[in-house]
Amino acid sequence: MASLPIDTAKFTGIICAVPPAPRVANRETGQLRVDRETGKTVYQVGLCLMAGASADVVTVSVAGEPAGVQLGMPVAVRDLVATPWENEGRHGIAFRAAEIRPLSAPASAGKGAGQ
Repeated sequence: MASLPIDTAKFTGIICAVPPAPRVANRETGQLRVDRETGKTVYQVGLCLMAGASADVVTVSVAGEPAGVQLGMPVAVRDLVATPWENEGRHGIAFRAAEIRPLSAPASAGKGAGQ
């Protein structure tokens, strides 16, 4: 099935809801999934995608460990795509990104009320 690009600029915020973890390809052997194009280990990150008054948490795969991404941190996502899948009567949507990185802290970060 075709991959559908997602315009992340339409989200009001994207936050790491589940920290990056290597994706396991074989649970019996513990073998990790490797990206065919880059040879890097595939990581999964739970992201909270916020738009207006709604939010959804999705698991996004990315080749290579997303350096510096931690729980609760706002992140930037590059080239996010959704791919519908079906296998033996089960179905869903797989999300993949080219890159997930921490957002830079705004200039006013760290200043509390009254400062």
